[in-house]
Amino acid sequence: MSSPVNPSSLSSQSGWQSGQAITGVRFRLNPLLKARLGFVAAWAAFLLVLFVLPQPEGLSPAGRATLAVVAWAAVIWMSEAVPVGVSGILIPALLVLAHAVTPFSKAASGFATPVVFLCLTAFLFSSIMQGAGLDRRIALWLLDKLKTSTANGVIWSMFAINFVLSFLVPAANARAAALLPVVNGIADLFGDTPRERSAKKAIVIQSLVYGSMISGMCILTAHLPNLVIVGLLQKQLGLHLSYLDWFKLQWPYLGMFVLTQLWVQFYFKSRAVRLPGGTAAIAAERAALPPAGGHAKAILLVFAAVAVLWATESWHGQPSEIVALLGLAALFVPGLTGLGWKDIQNRTIWGTFFLLAGALSLSAAISETGLAPWVADWLYRFAQGHPWWLALLIVMIGTHVARLAMLSNVAAVTMIAPIMLALAPKLGLHPVAFTLLVCDSDSFAYILPTQITAAVVAYSSGTFTTADYAKVGVVSVLIGIVYGVFVMAPWYAHLGMPVWDAGAPWPFH
Repeated sequence: MSSPVNPSSLSSQSGWQSGQAITGVRFRLNPLLKARLGFVAAWAAFLLVLFVLPQPEGLSPAGRATLAVVAWAAVIWMSEAVPVGVSGILIPALLVLAHAVTPFSKAASGFATPVVFLCLTAFLFSSIMQGAGLDRRIALWLLDKLKTSTANGVIWSMFAINFVLSFLVPAANARAAALLPVVNGIADLFGDTPRERSAKKAIVIQSLVYGSMISGMCILTAHLPNLVIVGLLQKQLGLHLSYLDWFKLQWPYLGMFVLTQLWVQFYFKSRAVRLPGGTAAIAAERAALPPAGGHAKAILLVFAAVAVLWATESWHGQPSEIVALLGLAALFVPGLTGLGWKDIQNRTIWGTFFLLAGALSLSAAISETGLAPWVADWLYRFAQGHPWWLALLIVMIGTHVARLAMLSNVAAVTMIAPIMLALAPKLGLHPVAFTLLVCDSDSFAYILPTQITAAVVAYSSGTFTTADYAKVGVVSVLIGIVYGVFVMAPWYAHLGMPVWDAGAPWPFH
């Protein structure tokens, strides 16, 4: 999530309307009334925690002040009372006003972290690629080359496209928005028989939601919670993860798509449904595109150079954010892209950028003011005394229940990650492995469409209902939990970071 922002061609208005459509189904409130109620409730929660409730035992005054800001942010994010970008900007000010963190420069530390610059650069890369039409061109080229002829083939081809775009388009919601017209065009090729309608549901859910999320787990900039976690590890533990380090840690998540694909095609009985027109229909779509010009080729060349430098960071020593900024400088050589600044800024998801920066500031405050260990003490009472795998399961399931009310992966991980980092030592578990496993599991929040912005994008296609999504999503959530325990935990152990060994040395340098 992805975050609850800009789910279409980076037009915040259409994304907001999509969110309204689903929220209306769930709450049956006028969207403006819902926003006003959420706005009032958020400030009431802030003042209640800060001035009315008694000082919680074992929590410092700064921790209580941070808890007030967390309460405000949680209600704002759940109700979408203000744009998420505005909430991100306001968080440092609230931290100062509540006397949680001072001075302002420290409260706003999330706006100056390296991962924020990496994120911003990736967003600008994405807007340049969209402005040049490269996202749609790459998607159709891959579909054509993969010779897709069945619903099953479409889903696998779209997953390959998602993975390729993960290197170029940051955030699952941005990739879902980029692929929405392509997926809608493919879905429109199918007829209206019961089997074809089911096939369309499988294609849209797998391609725009599951595929976008799973493909982004192993690419640092392809899933914004990745950046939240890396920023937290760097700030709290002094640990650095390069682009390649993150890929080494997370690439086995790609295998999870095999399991969700087996389940989704079984549930919707879509495996053998043929694509009307077959490969010729895809070829016709591609042929309708204008020829690629010199600008597009130059952009791809710069992207390729940046990707190579990211992969070879251990050789040249320049961190990912510096490489990204140098690549951005190359893209702004006069005349290279053929795009003006207005073309780029109008496609850049500024709201998500400000949300991420504010979330990083809040995440740091949760750790530094003692709120994280205080909450961890409460969670410890439920998870203590169990084997590592059972403790992990208890925490995963518990956070998924809380995750039902969160409208953003970034928001959820912002609040969960510092608490998991504090809880792990109390349970005698490896802090990084434990935090990754819980937070990654929460990224697979597939029960309600409003839990992930990519799902809001998919829902806007009109191919499935919230009941369809929830029924197939419950099992998909369980797949994500089981995959974390039985695949990713052993993989981390293989790399030298076993979740059951709190003292294992850091395997990356």
